[in-house]
Amino acid sequence: MNILLVLIPVTVLVLLVAVGLFFWAVNHQQFDDLDSPAILPLLDEPAPEEPTARSSEEPPVG
Repeated sequence: MNILLVLIPVTVLVLLVAVGLFFWAVNHQQFDDLDSPAILPLLDEPAPEEPTARSSEEPPVG
């Protein structure tokens, strides 16, 4: 029965921390865009641009 004297305050403390973190996340716009993160893995990555190498046949400019 004495364990309840410890567990109830600990549970209340954890609950207050969870509620505080939830309101912090809402105030910092963590839940504004719920659709884009789900689509991001499905998008194709843009093709990397290859550097244009000068051909050895072209005369140097300048």
